Amino acid sequence: MFGSKCVKSSAFLVNLAKIKFRLKIIAVIPARYAASRFPGKLMALLGDRSVILTTYENTVRTGLFDDVFVVTDSEIIHDEITKNGGKAIMSLSEHQTGSDRIAEAVENLDCDVVVNVQGDEPFVKKEALGKLTEAFKNDSENEISLATLAQKMDSDEDINNPNTVKVNWDINNFALYFSRSPIPYPRETDFRADYYRHIGIYAFRKDALLEFSKLPMRQNERAEKLEQLRYLEYGMKIKVLETGFMGIEIDTPEDLERANAYLKKLQTADQ
Repeated sequence: MFGSKCVKSSAFLVNLAKIKFRLKIIAVIPARYAASRFPGKLMALLGDRSVILTTYENTVRTGLFDDVFVVTDSEIIHDEITKNGGKAIMSLSEHQTGSDRIAEAVENLDCDVVVNVQGDEPFVKKEALGKLTEAFKNDSENEISLATLAQKMDSDEDINNPNTVKVNWDINNFALYFSRSPIPYPRETDFRADYYRHIGIYAFRKDALLEFSKLPMRQNERAEKLEQLRYLEYGMKIKVLETGFMGIEIDTPEDLERANAYLKKLQTADQ
């Protein structure tokens, strides 16, 4: 009888500990109305809904997050989300980086981890986002400041394209460097290294994100114009997770056409 009570008591304490230390994870979707190559692209129609509303709804549909917010400097985008029952936060119109915009938005929100979903990538995948959230749930030592995604590349054109950001990592999958140049540099022609494209979806520990927003830019970030290098330059650890995810990033009207064609295929497959 007494032993049975002890077992029940131990189980209760374990469950209580799980509740106490459960991470609160939210998703934030930065959404600027202005875009140099495709102004107003987030309000363009993808099927019968806007790009930004599609991204928001698909992010909510994953079921991975305690809450989902769109963060925007545009009243048009803010109204688009809220009138459709979503949550949106107005931010300052000018920020140095996307991390700064997210830091402003989440400073007073109750959360432990913030996942940054790109507003112009509407076909967000649960598998990819789930890898990011699981990384923090399994981080018992609290080593990870950020987690992000990478995909293997085979095309020499992409590897040498400065608009394609590359990443490599150590044996524990922590990032060594991000660069617009091929890394590692292919000095030996008889050896073919593996190259990985960085996919710009991040999960931040909230305190690391807020710390980032207070730190001045250093040399590597200034030279490469890659904000993630600031985290590395200040000694924060970035976990890199390989994924097969490859959405359609909408940067041009041609991208929107491809996205609409892809959406029609998805809708046809569901019928």
